[in-house]
Amino acid sequence: MPKKLIKPELLAPAGNFEKLEIAIHYGADAVYLAGKDFSLRNFSGNFTDSELIEAVRTAHDANVKIYLACNIYSRNHEQSQIKSFLKKVSKIQPDAIIISDPGIIMQAQKIIPHVDIHLSTQANTTNYNTALFWQKLGVKRVNLARELSLNEIEEITQSTQIETEAFIHGAMCISYSGRCLLSNVLTNRDSNRGLCSHPCRWKYAVVEELRPNEFHPLMEDSRGSYIFNSKDLCMIEHIPALVNARISSLKLEGRMKGINYLASMVKTYRNAIDAYMESPEAYRVKKEWQKELFQVFHRAYSTGFYFGNSDEQFPNTENIHQGKIHSFIGKVLECLDEKRYLVEIRNKINKNDRIEILTPNGDAKESCILDLTDPDQNPIENAQPNSRAIFGMAHSCQPNDIIRKI
Repeated sequence: MPKKLIKPELLAPAGNFEKLEIAIHYGADAVYLAGKDFSLRNFSGNFTDSELIEAVRTAHDANVKIYLACNIYSRNHEQSQIKSFLKKVSKIQPDAIIISDPGIIMQAQKIIPHVDIHLSTQANTTNYNTALFWQKLGVKRVNLARELSLNEIEEITQSTQIETEAFIHGAMCISYSGRCLLSNVLTNRDSNRGLCSHPCRWKYAVVEELRPNEFHPLMEDSRGSYIFNSKDLCMIEHIPALVNARISSLKLEGRMKGINYLASMVKTYRNAIDAYMESPEAYRVKKEWQKELFQVFHRAYSTGFYFGNSDEQFPNTENIHQGKIHSFIGKVLECLDEKRYLVEIRNKINKNDRIEILTPNGDAKESCILDLTDPDQNPIENAQPNSRAIFGMAHSCQPNDIIRKI
């Protein structure tokens, strides 16, 4: 008898309140975010204490869960601050707190025993005995190390009762589960404390000892070498394998990415997961899904370590970035009537430009701009970045829909 399929959670990043709203709008089951301290993405904007409370309220109103990151490895001088932060978490009331430091886990179990603990990928869980160890300590979920194959992950899910979480899309670190010291050495910014300067993406050259002023590029193209530069992960073609491995939560990377990227990513994986769960026998990977993920800003895609293919783990030696980064126009703020919409402009748009509207369901809708005015309804020929404009369009929209230029 075939095993019953269990629908996995789709977990999306939220670097600020706008990204939270976009993740919810496009169908995330849960989001992960952070306060101003103690997470590994200090430059993503993040949330004040009052914003965290509002974020939880907003998500719960939409039946979406909130996971709060506190996943740094703390130092002695921070112990009292960590304790104070955990007391605040009790008031914020997230659905779980993400931790990597065993000392913080110990404090969390004392101070906020009613809040579930999710173990960060920084803790490097690579086998089922380690997962059982954390399970016995009361951890609800482990975010597994990215170095695992799908077979190894499935063995963990079969050997334990703990929830599992795995990254399925986004940037990957060239170092072991994110444990990297390049940033510390070159810029004195600790990557394991949220300050990574991403030196693995920089250009490098070789210098011979007796010729100190001669730099020999290690290049694969004219712009330099990418010996540390990992490809981006993309598992859109392998949703059935991920579901059948019984991973509890499929996680998307990108708290520092923009809302255009986030919308595309969440919408695509939401549609794919739903399609497979609705009819596994009839499931096919749609070209529209691949097209959507390929047109956003990304590095060369790979399946990482999931299938044990060493070619997929090589550094990114192709054109370093791909996608149409400047096609993003803005987002819909308000529906004024059936055909007129107030849009927040991020990149210039002309009245005669053709656009497409990214909605949560269905393919992106192509449209022309029937009418373009400023917020006071004065006709304009174009709308500039950091402004608002009213679009007259043939297709219907809703707030938080993304508008892009074709």
